[in-house]
Amino acid sequence: MAALLRRRRGLLPALSAAAGRWRRGRRLGHGAAGRLLVSRLFQPRSLREGGEAGWEGRPGPGPGEAGCRSQKLLVQGGLICPAAPGCYHYLPSAVRAVEKLVAVIDGEMRAVGGQKLSMPSLSTAELWRASGRWDRMGRELFRLADRHGKDYCLGPTHEEAVTDLVAAQINLSYKQLPLRLYQVTRKFRDEPKPRFGLLRSREFYMKDMYTFDASEEAARHTYGLVCDAYRRVFEALGLHFVQVQADTGSIGGTMSHEFQLPADIGEDRLALCPAGHFAANVETMSTEQTTCPTCREPLTLTRGIEVGHTFYLGTKYSSVFNATFYSAENKLQLAEMGCYGLGVTRILAAAVEVLSTEDSIRWPGLIAPYQVCFIPPKKGSKEEEGAALMERLYDDLAEAVPQLAGELVLDDRTQLTIGKRLKDANKLGYPYVVIAGKRVCDDPPVFEVWSQNAGEVMFLTKEGVIELLSKVRVP
Repeated sequence: MAALLRRRRGLLPALSAAAGRWRRGRRLGHGAAGRLLVSRLFQPRSLREGGEAGWEGRPGPGPGEAGCRSQKLLVQGGLICPAAPGCYHYLPSAVRAVEKLVAVIDGEMRAVGGQKLSMPSLSTAELWRASGRWDRMGRELFRLADRHGKDYCLGPTHEEAVTDLVAAQINLSYKQLPLRLYQVTRKFRDEPKPRFGLLRSREFYMKDMYTFDASEEAARHTYGLVCDAYRRVFEALGLHFVQVQADTGSIGGTMSHEFQLPADIGEDRLALCPAGHFAANVETMSTEQTTCPTCREPLTLTRGIEVGHTFYLGTKYSSVFNATFYSAENKLQLAEMGCYGLGVTRILAAAVEVLSTEDSIRWPGLIAPYQVCFIPPKKGSKEEEGAALMERLYDDLAEAVPQLAGELVLDDRTQLTIGKRLKDANKLGYPYVVIAGKRVCDDPPVFEVWSQNAGEVMFLTKEGVIELLSKVRVP
């Protein structure tokens, strides 16, 4: 009996390991040894000529909605699918890109002391009436009533809700400040003419942060910290951006800046000093201002896509909802506030817009849905023996570089030529494509590696491929 028990105890770790391997191999979309296969991805593509012809019978762009590069590429590539004017299904590859972008943003928000929360999309009209924005927002606000006749709106932003939440903390102390609360959630805006796909939609993802400080000086310090964090987000993505003075609009406050990606399709007009001394949204300037106020050089005009917006609010909302704290002298004081938004899905689309070619997506490396696509030889070709070598390379890379284990895709459509699959991979923007071409039969085997963003082709052994890809960064 003792020997039997020992044998059973010895079997348990092996059985557990075998079960783990079986579960990994059975993950949705994975084939042998847990490889992710292109044929199993839910990514209904319309990659051939004809634009959105693959979506016939489905809701398309609404009346007057103009197309743009990012909209065309994301729809054709099977990343998004039109659901209604200004509303899209985000398909699995797009969700992966969004989640990676959120991970980058989360890291920077944590670095400035951000605490993540989640507030309801449904907001009571009483809060918006108290701030005066129920009427001031006009028809842009999605409004609805429940079965009891109580009015609500779908929140385009959450200043009222978060200030009311903090105001409910009746014993808030200056020792608990600053509070830097943020969320990443769906927002709603009743755009009269939604267009440009995710760049101007009715439903979208946004990161919004709301800060509460004990003094104006502290609040302005927080403002600078969050703006620096935004700059680091765009720098990490490799996106050229400008921070410009902006109007406070319906949100209000006394200071505001936009983060803009220069692009011809952008809806905002920007005035920039060539030496970098001045940058503003034209709507904030007088028509007479044509030179930089610092160096007097003529301002250059360009267009931009707004991807972030920051506001110093002061006590605009805290005074309405009585969001107070106890000072060091044990006196009640109004909190000084700021609010900060990043358009998550707009950043995704804007990055595709400014980095891509007319017919191929180019992703910021950090947020590409998948990092590497492996293309084995065509079935029946004289290089077909290279298919096993390709699979082994996939497995060895996943083991040697664990952070890439979920970032690899094997294009198992071996009934298609390598050229056809490479064309598809180019269109979808995998940062790296590894091909088992003619030299896979060399001794040692040599693989063809395309670095899409660098525009380079390399010929590397298995060890060279692993060394190259071990440097790839993922969030």
